Amino acid sequence: MTDDAVPPDEVPPAPGSDAAGVLAHFRGPYADGPPPEALEIDAPPLDRFGLAELRRMVLIAFVLWSAVVRATAVWVVRRKGRSLARAASEGLVDGFEQLGPTFVKLGQLIASSPSLFPAPLADACLRTLDEVPPFDPETVRRMVTEELGRPPGQIFKSFDDRPLSAASIAQVHAVVLPDGREAVIKLQRPDIAHRMNTDLRIQYFLARKVLMRFESARRANVTAMVEDLHQVTNQELNAALEAHRQTFFRDHIAAFGDNAGITAPEVYWDYCAPHLICMERMSGVPMDQFDALAARGIDGELTLRRGIKVWIEAALVHGPFHGDVHAGNLWVLDDERATYLDFGIMGELPELWRGAMADILYTSMIDQDYSRVVRAYQRVGVMPADVDPEVAGPAIAMVMEPMLSQGIGNISLGDQLKSNMELAEQFGATIPRELMLTSKQLLYFERYSKVLAPDYVMARDLYLLKNVFPAEVAAAAAERGITLPD
Repeated sequence: MTDDAVPPDEVPPAPGSDAAGVLAHFRGPYADGPPPEALEIDAPPLDRFGLAELRRMVLIAFVLWSAVVRATAVWVVRRKGRSLARAASEGLVDGFEQLGPTFVKLGQLIASSPSLFPAPLADACLRTLDEVPPFDPETVRRMVTEELGRPPGQIFKSFDDRPLSAASIAQVHAVVLPDGREAVIKLQRPDIAHRMNTDLRIQYFLARKVLMRFESARRANVTAMVEDLHQVTNQELNAALEAHRQTFFRDHIAAFGDNAGITAPEVYWDYCAPHLICMERMSGVPMDQFDALAARGIDGELTLRRGIKVWIEAALVHGPFHGDVHAGNLWVLDDERATYLDFGIMGELPELWRGAMADILYTSMIDQDYSRVVRAYQRVGVMPADVDPEVAGPAIAMVMEPMLSQGIGNISLGDQLKSNMELAEQFGATIPRELMLTSKQLLYFERYSKVLAPDYVMARDLYLLKNVFPAEVAAAAAERGITLPD
Protein backbone atom coordinates (compact mmCIF):
# COMPACT_ATOMS: atom_id res chain seq x y z
CA MET A 1 0.00 0.00 0.00
CA THR A 2 1.33 3.45 -0.92
CA ASP A 3 0.15 6.98 -0.12
CA ASP A 4 -2.29 6.97 -3.04
CA ALA A 5 -4.23 4.13 -1.42
CA VAL A 6 -4.68 5.48 2.13
CA PRO A 7 -7.21 7.85 3.67
CA PRO A 8 -6.27 11.53 3.93
CA ASP A 9 -3.85 12.32 6.73
CA GLU A 10 -5.49 13.38 9.94
CA VAL A 11 -3.02 16.20 10.61
CA PRO A 12 -4.02 19.31 8.61
CA PRO A 13 -1.63 20.44 5.86
CA ALA A 14 0.89 22.99 7.00
CA PRO A 15 1.81 26.28 5.33
CA GLY A 16 4.40 25.66 2.66
CA SER A 17 2.77 22.45 1.44
CA ASP A 18 2.29 21.76 -2.27
CA ALA A 19 -1.00 20.78 -3.91
CA ALA A 20 -0.62 17.23 -2.64
CA GLY A 21 -0.02 18.44 0.91
CA VAL A 22 3.71 17.62 0.94
CA LEU A 23 5.90 20.04 2.88
CA ALA A 24 8.57 21.51 0.60
CA HIS A 25 11.02 22.25 3.43
CA PHE A 26 10.41 19.81 6.24
CA ARG A 27 12.74 19.91 9.26
CA GLY A 28 12.53 17.03 11.68
CA PRO A 29 13.82 16.80 15.27
CA TYR A 30 17.40 16.10 14.14
CA ALA A 31 17.55 18.67 11.33
CA ASP A 32 20.53 20.34 13.03
CA GLY A 33 22.07 17.02 14.00
CA PRO A 34 21.38 14.96 17.13
CA PRO A 35 22.05 16.50 20.56
CA PRO A 36 25.10 15.10 22.39
CA GLU A 37 22.97 13.13 24.86
CA ALA A 38 21.29 11.29 21.98
CA LEU A 39 24.67 9.76 21.03
CA GLU A 40 25.13 8.08 24.40
CA ILE A 41 24.52 4.33 24.59
CA ASP A 42 21.85 3.70 27.21
CA ALA A 43 22.31 0.02 28.08
CA PRO A 44 20.12 -1.05 31.03
CA PRO A 45 21.57 -3.45 33.63
CA LEU A 46 22.05 -7.00 32.34
CA ASP A 47 22.04 -8.75 35.74
CA ARG A 48 18.56 -7.64 36.81
CA PHE A 49 15.98 -10.45 36.97
CA GLY A 50 12.41 -9.76 38.12
CA LEU A 51 8.82 -10.87 37.63
CA ALA A 52 8.66 -9.67 34.03
CA GLU A 53 11.74 -11.71 33.17
CA LEU A 54 10.34 -14.76 34.99
CA ARG A 55 7.06 -14.63 33.04
CA ARG A 56 8.91 -14.19 29.78
CA MET A 57 11.26 -17.06 30.65
CA VAL A 58 8.32 -19.41 31.17
CA LEU A 59 6.98 -18.44 27.75
CA ILE A 60 10.42 -18.90 26.17
CA ALA A 61 10.78 -22.36 27.71
CA PHE A 62 7.35 -23.37 26.47
CA VAL A 63 7.95 -22.11 22.92
CA LEU A 64 11.39 -23.68 22.57
CA TRP A 65 10.36 -26.99 24.14
CA SER A 66 7.25 -27.18 21.96
CA ALA A 67 9.21 -26.37 18.82
CA VAL A 68 11.86 -29.01 19.51
CA VAL A 69 9.29 -31.68 20.46
CA ARG A 70 7.22 -30.95 17.36
CA ALA A 71 10.26 -31.17 15.07
CA THR A 72 11.45 -34.35 16.76
CA ALA A 73 8.02 -35.97 16.44
CA VAL A 74 7.95 -35.21 12.73
CA TRP A 75 11.42 -36.77 12.38
CA VAL A 76 10.31 -39.94 14.20
CA VAL A 77 7.42 -40.34 11.75
CA ARG A 78 9.31 -39.52 8.55
CA ARG A 79 13.03 -40.11 9.22
CA LYS A 80 13.99 -38.74 5.82
CA GLY A 81 17.31 -37.13 5.00
CA ARG A 82 18.09 -35.62 8.39
CA SER A 83 19.59 -36.80 11.65
CA LEU A 84 17.72 -36.43 14.92
CA ALA A 85 20.20 -33.74 15.98
CA ARG A 86 19.53 -31.78 12.79
CA ALA A 87 15.75 -32.11 13.22
CA ALA A 88 15.91 -30.95 16.85
CA SER A 89 18.17 -28.04 15.85
CA GLU A 90 15.75 -27.00 13.11
CA GLY A 91 12.96 -27.06 15.68
CA LEU A 92 14.99 -24.93 18.07
CA VAL A 93 15.53 -22.33 15.35
CA ASP A 94 11.78 -22.39 14.63
CA GLY A 95 11.39 -21.39 18.27
CA PHE A 96 14.00 -18.63 17.90
CA GLU A 97 12.00 -17.13 15.04
CA GLN A 98 8.74 -17.31 16.99
CA LEU A 99 10.30 -15.56 19.99
CA GLY A 100 11.46 -12.57 17.98
CA PRO A 101 14.47 -10.31 17.40
CA THR A 102 16.67 -11.17 20.38
CA PHE A 103 16.55 -14.86 19.65
CA VAL A 104 17.05 -14.21 15.94
CA LYS A 105 20.19 -12.31 16.99
CA LEU A 106 21.25 -15.28 19.09
CA GLY A 107 20.77 -17.51 16.06
CA GLN A 108 22.89 -15.15 13.97
CA LEU A 109 25.62 -15.26 16.61
CA ILE A 110 25.60 -19.07 16.58
CA ALA A 111 25.63 -19.15 12.77
CA SER A 112 28.57 -16.74 12.71
CA SER A 113 30.59 -18.80 15.24
CA PRO A 114 30.28 -22.37 13.92
CA SER A 115 33.45 -23.60 15.63
CA LEU A 116 31.92 -22.92 19.07
CA PHE A 117 28.66 -24.83 18.59
CA PRO A 118 27.52 -28.29 17.40
CA ALA A 119 27.47 -28.40 13.60
CA PRO A 120 23.72 -29.27 13.31
CA LEU A 121 22.78 -26.22 15.39
CA ALA A 122 25.19 -23.87 13.60
CA ASP A 123 23.88 -25.05 10.23
CA ALA A 124 20.25 -24.70 11.27
CA CYS A 125 20.90 -21.14 12.47
CA LEU A 126 22.09 -20.08 9.02
CA ARG A 127 18.52 -19.20 8.09
CA THR A 128 18.43 -16.55 10.82
CA LEU A 129 20.85 -14.60 8.61
CA ASP A 130 18.01 -14.13 6.11
CA GLU A 131 15.23 -11.59 6.49
CA VAL A 132 12.68 -11.79 9.30
CA PRO A 133 8.94 -11.06 8.95
CA PRO A 134 8.17 -7.30 8.75
CA PHE A 135 5.77 -5.42 10.99
CA ASP A 136 2.50 -4.21 9.53
CA PRO A 137 1.94 -1.08 7.36
CA GLU A 138 -0.39 0.56 9.89
CA THR A 139 2.31 0.38 12.55
CA VAL A 140 4.87 1.72 10.09
CA ARG A 141 2.77 4.82 9.37
CA ARG A 142 1.93 5.39 13.01
CA MET A 143 5.60 5.21 14.02
CA VAL A 144 6.76 7.55 11.24
CA THR A 145 4.11 10.05 12.34
CA GLU A 146 5.21 9.76 15.99
CA GLU A 147 8.89 10.12 15.07
CA LEU A 148 8.64 13.07 12.66
CA GLY A 149 5.51 14.82 13.94
CA ARG A 150 3.57 14.54 10.68
CA PRO A 151 2.21 11.65 8.61
CA PRO A 152 4.46 10.34 5.84
CA GLY A 153 2.07 11.67 3.19
CA GLN A 154 2.87 15.24 4.28
CA ILE A 155 6.63 14.66 4.49
CA PHE A 156 7.53 12.52 1.49
CA LYS A 157 6.59 12.86 -2.15
CA SER A 158 6.27 9.08 -2.19
CA PHE A 159 6.27 6.56 0.63
CA ASP A 160 6.01 2.78 0.39
CA ASP A 161 4.85 1.12 3.62
CA ARG A 162 5.93 -2.29 2.28
CA PRO A 163 9.57 -2.75 3.36
CA LEU A 164 12.43 -3.32 0.95
CA SER A 165 14.02 -5.49 3.65
CA ALA A 166 13.33 -6.45 7.25
CA ALA A 167 15.93 -7.34 9.88
CA SER A 168 15.82 -8.19 13.56
CA ILE A 169 15.98 -4.59 14.81
CA ALA A 170 14.69 -2.44 11.94
CA GLN A 171 13.25 -2.50 8.46
CA VAL A 172 13.88 -0.34 5.39
CA HIS A 173 11.27 1.52 3.32
CA ALA A 174 11.60 3.36 0.02
CA VAL A 175 10.71 7.05 -0.06
CA VAL A 176 11.06 9.98 -2.42
CA LEU A 177 11.93 13.35 -0.88
CA PRO A 178 10.02 16.50 -1.88
CA ASP A 179 12.89 17.56 -4.17
CA GLY A 180 12.76 14.23 -6.04
CA ARG A 181 15.75 12.50 -4.45
CA GLU A 182 15.26 8.77 -3.94
CA ALA A 183 15.92 7.75 -0.35
CA VAL A 184 15.18 5.08 2.21
CA ILE A 185 14.16 5.22 5.83
CA LYS A 186 15.40 2.69 8.37
CA LEU A 187 12.70 2.35 11.02
CA GLN A 188 13.16 0.44 14.27
CA ARG A 189 10.65 -2.18 15.34
CA PRO A 190 8.11 -0.99 17.94
CA ASP A 191 9.14 -1.35 21.60
CA ILE A 192 12.24 -3.19 20.44
CA ALA A 193 14.60 -1.93 23.16
CA HIS A 194 12.46 -3.14 26.07
CA ARG A 195 11.78 -6.54 24.51
CA MET A 196 15.36 -7.23 23.53
CA ASN A 197 16.84 -6.19 26.87
CA THR A 198 14.31 -8.36 28.74
CA ASP A 199 15.33 -11.35 26.62
CA LEU A 200 19.02 -10.58 27.06
CA ARG A 201 18.65 -10.54 30.85
CA ILE A 202 17.01 -13.98 30.64
CA GLN A 203 19.80 -15.29 28.42
CA TYR A 204 22.37 -13.93 30.85
CA PHE A 205 20.61 -15.52 33.83
CA LEU A 206 20.50 -18.91 32.11
CA ALA A 207 24.10 -18.63 30.93
CA ARG A 208 25.37 -17.98 34.46
CA LYS A 209 23.09 -20.34 36.40
CA VAL A 210 22.72 -23.24 33.99
CA LEU A 211 24.99 -23.30 30.96
CA MET A 212 28.24 -22.51 32.75
CA ARG A 213 27.92 -25.85 34.57
CA PHE A 214 28.93 -27.51 31.28
CA GLU A 215 32.52 -27.65 30.08
CA SER A 216 31.62 -26.76 26.48
CA ALA A 217 29.78 -23.64 27.65
CA ARG A 218 32.70 -22.60 29.84
CA ARG A 219 35.08 -23.12 26.94
CA ALA A 220 32.89 -20.98 24.69
CA ASN A 221 32.47 -18.45 27.56
CA VAL A 222 28.75 -18.07 26.92
CA THR A 223 28.32 -15.38 29.59
CA ALA A 224 30.83 -13.19 27.76
CA MET A 225 28.97 -13.86 24.53
CA VAL A 226 25.72 -12.61 26.05
CA GLU A 227 27.51 -9.58 27.50
CA ASP A 228 28.91 -8.82 24.06
CA LEU A 229 25.48 -9.29 22.46
CA HIS A 230 24.02 -6.91 25.07
CA GLN A 231 26.60 -4.26 24.24
CA VAL A 232 26.25 -4.67 20.47
CA THR A 233 22.44 -4.73 20.60
CA ASN A 234 22.16 -1.52 22.61
CA GLN A 235 24.64 0.12 20.27
CA GLU A 236 22.48 -0.89 17.29
CA LEU A 237 19.36 0.39 19.06
CA ASN A 238 20.75 3.93 19.08
CA ALA A 239 19.68 5.22 15.66
CA ALA A 240 21.15 8.69 16.26
CA LEU A 241 24.57 7.19 17.01
CA GLU A 242 24.37 4.98 13.92
CA ALA A 243 23.53 7.92 11.65
CA HIS A 244 26.27 10.02 13.25
CA ARG A 245 28.89 7.32 12.71
CA GLN A 246 27.70 6.72 9.17
CA THR A 247 28.15 10.41 8.41
CA PHE A 248 31.60 10.40 10.03
CA PHE A 249 32.69 7.34 8.03
CA ARG A 250 31.33 8.76 4.75
CA ASP A 251 32.96 12.15 5.28
CA HIS A 252 36.37 10.64 6.06
CA ILE A 253 36.44 8.34 3.04
CA ALA A 254 37.41 11.40 1.01
CA ALA A 255 40.02 12.63 3.50
CA PHE A 256 42.98 11.69 1.26
CA GLY A 257 41.40 12.48 -2.10
CA ASP A 258 42.03 9.06 -3.67
CA ASN A 259 39.04 6.99 -2.61
CA ALA A 260 36.50 8.00 -5.25
CA GLY A 261 35.71 4.36 -5.92
CA ILE A 262 34.24 3.82 -2.43
CA THR A 263 31.33 5.56 -0.76
CA ALA A 264 28.58 5.28 1.86
CA PRO A 265 24.99 6.59 1.82
CA GLU A 266 24.50 10.23 2.71
CA VAL A 267 22.34 10.75 5.80
CA TYR A 268 19.47 13.21 5.29
CA TRP A 269 19.30 14.70 8.77
CA ASP A 270 16.14 16.76 8.11
CA TYR A 271 14.23 13.47 8.04
CA CYS A 272 15.92 11.67 10.94
CA ALA A 273 14.52 11.06 14.42
CA PRO A 274 15.34 9.03 17.57
CA HIS A 275 14.25 5.72 16.02
CA LEU A 276 14.41 6.57 12.32
CA ILE A 277 17.25 7.22 9.86
CA CYS A 278 16.68 8.67 6.39
CA MET A 279 19.47 8.24 3.87
CA GLU A 280 20.43 8.14 0.22
CA ARG A 281 19.11 5.11 -1.67
CA MET A 282 21.78 2.92 -3.26
CA SER A 283 21.34 0.57 -6.23
CA GLY A 284 23.69 -2.35 -6.85
CA VAL A 285 24.51 -5.95 -5.94
CA PRO A 286 26.10 -7.49 -2.84
CA MET A 287 29.81 -8.22 -3.01
CA ASP A 288 29.26 -11.98 -2.94
CA GLN A 289 27.10 -12.10 -6.09
CA PHE A 290 30.18 -13.09 -8.01
CA ASP A 291 28.42 -14.09 -11.25
CA ALA A 292 26.63 -10.73 -11.42
CA LEU A 293 29.92 -8.87 -10.89
CA ALA A 294 31.59 -10.91 -13.63
CA ALA A 295 28.69 -10.24 -16.02
CA ARG A 296 29.17 -6.50 -15.45
CA GLY A 297 32.89 -6.75 -16.16
CA ILE A 298 33.77 -5.50 -12.66
CA ASP A 299 37.45 -5.66 -11.72
CA GLY A 300 36.78 -7.60 -8.52
CA GLU A 301 40.33 -7.48 -7.20
CA LEU A 302 40.66 -3.71 -7.59
CA THR A 303 37.22 -3.09 -6.08
CA LEU A 304 38.09 -5.29 -3.14
CA ARG A 305 41.48 -3.61 -2.63
CA ARG A 306 39.83 -0.19 -2.62
CA GLY A 307 37.27 -1.33 -0.06
CA ILE A 308 39.87 -2.87 2.26
CA LYS A 309 42.07 0.23 1.95
CA VAL A 310 39.22 2.50 3.08
CA TRP A 311 38.42 0.14 5.94
CA ILE A 312 42.05 0.06 7.15
CA GLU A 313 42.26 3.86 6.97
CA ALA A 314 39.13 4.09 9.08
CA ALA A 315 40.53 1.69 11.70
CA LEU A 316 44.07 3.09 11.88
CA VAL A 317 43.68 6.79 11.04
CA HIS A 318 40.13 8.07 11.52
CA GLY A 319 38.94 5.88 14.43
CA PRO A 320 35.52 4.25 13.95
CA PHE A 321 35.50 1.36 11.46
CA HIS A 322 32.65 -0.65 9.98
CA GLY A 323 32.08 -3.70 12.16
CA ASP A 324 29.84 -5.89 9.99
CA VAL A 325 31.09 -6.12 6.39
CA HIS A 326 29.14 -9.19 5.36
CA ALA A 327 27.99 -9.17 1.73
CA GLY A 328 24.65 -7.56 2.54
CA ASN A 329 26.54 -4.51 3.84
CA LEU A 330 29.11 -4.20 1.04
CA TRP A 331 27.70 -3.62 -2.44
CA VAL A 332 29.01 -2.84 -5.89
CA LEU A 333 26.85 -0.03 -7.28
CA ASP A 334 25.46 0.40 -10.76
CA ASP A 335 28.11 3.08 -11.42
CA GLU A 336 30.86 0.53 -10.46
CA ARG A 337 31.74 2.22 -7.18
CA ALA A 338 31.49 0.11 -4.02
CA THR A 339 29.57 1.21 -0.97
CA TYR A 340 29.44 0.30 2.68
CA LEU A 341 25.94 -0.05 4.15
CA ASP A 342 24.36 -0.44 7.60
CA PHE A 343 26.46 1.20 10.29
CA GLY A 344 24.64 -0.27 13.28
CA ILE A 345 27.79 -2.12 14.37
CA MET A 346 31.02 -0.16 14.44
CA GLY A 347 34.22 -0.47 16.43
CA GLU A 348 37.11 1.73 17.44
CA LEU A 349 40.45 0.29 18.50
CA PRO A 350 42.00 1.64 21.72
CA GLU A 351 45.06 3.75 20.97
CA LEU A 352 47.56 1.08 22.06
CA TRP A 353 45.93 -1.59 19.93
CA ARG A 354 45.65 0.78 16.98
CA GLY A 355 49.39 1.30 17.17
CA ALA A 356 50.01 -2.44 17.50
CA MET A 357 47.87 -3.20 14.46
CA ALA A 358 49.69 -0.52 12.48
CA ASP A 359 53.06 -2.03 13.47
CA ILE A 360 51.93 -5.51 12.44
CA LEU A 361 50.74 -4.32 9.03
CA TYR A 362 53.87 -2.19 8.51
CA THR A 363 56.05 -5.20 9.25
CA SER A 364 54.09 -7.52 7.00
CA MET A 365 53.86 -5.19 4.02
CA ILE A 366 57.01 -3.06 4.17
CA ASP A 367 60.12 -4.31 5.97
CA GLN A 368 59.44 -7.73 7.59
CA ASP A 369 61.16 -6.67 10.82
CA TYR A 370 59.27 -8.90 13.27
CA SER A 371 61.08 -7.52 16.30
CA ARG A 372 58.68 -4.59 15.85
CA VAL A 373 55.76 -7.01 16.19
CA VAL A 374 57.21 -8.40 19.42
CA ARG A 375 57.55 -4.90 20.85
CA ALA A 376 53.96 -4.12 19.79
CA TYR A 377 52.73 -7.29 21.53
CA GLN A 378 54.67 -6.31 24.64
CA ARG A 379 53.04 -2.87 24.73
CA VAL A 380 49.56 -4.41 24.77
CA GLY A 381 50.43 -7.25 27.16
CA VAL A 382 50.34 -10.17 24.73
CA MET A 383 54.02 -10.97 25.36
CA PRO A 384 55.91 -10.51 28.62
CA ALA A 385 58.44 -7.70 28.88
CA ASP A 386 61.39 -10.06 29.42
CA VAL A 387 61.08 -11.58 25.92
CA ASP A 388 63.97 -10.36 23.75
CA PRO A 389 62.50 -8.86 20.53
CA GLU A 390 65.72 -9.57 18.65
CA VAL A 391 65.37 -13.27 19.48
CA ALA A 392 61.59 -13.70 19.27
CA GLY A 393 61.23 -11.58 16.13
CA PRO A 394 63.20 -13.89 13.81
CA ALA A 395 61.40 -16.89 15.31
CA ILE A 396 58.02 -15.37 14.45
CA ALA A 397 59.29 -14.47 10.98
CA MET A 398 60.30 -18.07 10.31
CA VAL A 399 56.70 -19.15 10.92
CA MET A 400 54.81 -16.22 9.42
CA GLU A 401 56.77 -15.25 6.33
CA PRO A 402 56.27 -18.44 4.28
CA MET A 403 52.53 -18.25 4.95
CA LEU A 404 52.08 -14.52 4.35
CA SER A 405 53.84 -14.77 0.99
CA GLN A 406 51.19 -17.11 -0.40
CA GLY A 407 48.06 -16.04 -2.22
CA ILE A 408 45.04 -15.75 0.02
CA GLY A 409 43.46 -18.68 -1.79
CA ASN A 410 46.14 -20.94 -0.27
CA ILE A 411 45.96 -19.81 3.34
CA SER A 412 43.24 -18.98 5.84
CA LEU A 413 43.50 -15.68 7.66
CA GLY A 414 41.07 -17.19 10.13
CA ASP A 415 43.61 -19.82 11.15
CA GLN A 416 46.26 -17.15 11.67
CA LEU A 417 43.93 -14.95 13.71
CA LYS A 418 42.93 -17.91 15.84
CA SER A 419 46.60 -18.61 16.54
CA ASN A 420 47.17 -14.99 17.56
CA MET A 421 44.19 -15.08 19.94
CA GLU A 422 45.43 -18.33 21.50
CA LEU A 423 48.87 -16.78 21.94
CA ALA A 424 47.35 -13.79 23.71
CA GLU A 425 45.33 -16.02 26.04
CA GLN A 426 48.44 -18.02 26.98
CA PHE A 427 50.02 -14.82 28.30
CA GLY A 428 46.84 -13.75 30.08
CA ALA A 429 46.23 -10.76 27.84
CA THR A 430 42.79 -9.19 27.68
CA ILE A 431 41.69 -9.00 24.08
CA PRO A 432 39.46 -5.96 23.43
CA ARG A 433 36.16 -6.61 21.72
CA GLU A 434 37.21 -4.23 18.96
CA LEU A 435 40.15 -6.47 18.04
CA MET A 436 37.86 -9.47 17.75
CA LEU A 437 35.58 -7.30 15.61
CA THR A 438 38.58 -6.38 13.43
CA SER A 439 39.44 -10.04 12.97
CA LYS A 440 35.89 -10.87 11.93
CA GLN A 441 35.93 -8.25 9.18
CA LEU A 442 39.21 -9.57 7.77
CA LEU A 443 37.57 -12.98 7.55
CA TYR A 444 34.77 -11.47 5.48
CA PHE A 445 37.30 -9.85 3.14
CA GLU A 446 39.04 -13.21 2.88
CA ARG A 447 35.85 -14.85 1.69
CA TYR A 448 35.45 -12.37 -1.16
CA SER A 449 39.15 -12.60 -2.06
CA LYS A 450 39.10 -16.35 -2.52
CA VAL A 451 36.67 -15.96 -5.43
CA LEU A 452 37.38 -12.49 -6.79
CA ALA A 453 41.19 -12.66 -6.56
CA PRO A 454 42.52 -16.06 -5.40
CA ASP A 455 46.14 -15.04 -6.08
CA TYR A 456 45.84 -11.74 -4.23
CA VAL A 457 48.30 -11.46 -1.32
CA MET A 458 46.63 -9.08 1.11
CA ALA A 459 49.52 -9.20 3.56
CA ARG A 460 51.89 -7.79 0.92
CA ASP A 461 49.65 -5.15 -0.65
CA LEU A 462 51.39 -1.78 -0.17
CA TYR A 463 48.35 -0.02 -1.62
CA LEU A 464 46.36 -0.72 1.56
CA LEU A 465 48.76 1.43 3.61
CA LYS A 466 49.25 4.18 1.05
CA ASN A 467 47.70 6.85 3.28
CA VAL A 468 48.72 5.33 6.62
CA PHE A 469 52.49 5.41 5.91
CA PRO A 470 52.67 7.55 2.73
CA ALA A 471 56.43 8.17 2.58
CA GLU A 472 57.41 4.62 3.49
CA VAL A 473 54.95 3.09 1.02
CA ALA A 474 56.10 5.38 -1.79
CA ALA A 475 59.72 4.43 -1.13
CA ALA A 476 58.97 0.71 -0.97
CA ALA A 477 56.87 0.84 -4.14
CA ALA A 478 59.66 2.64 -6.02
CA GLU A 479 62.24 0.15 -4.78
CA ARG A 480 60.12 -2.80 -5.90
CA GLY A 481 59.07 -1.21 -9.19
CA ILE A 482 55.36 -1.33 -8.21
CA THR A 483 52.77 1.07 -9.58
CA LEU A 484 49.93 1.60 -7.12
CA PRO A 485 46.30 2.14 -8.25
CA ASP A 486 45.09 5.73 -8.53
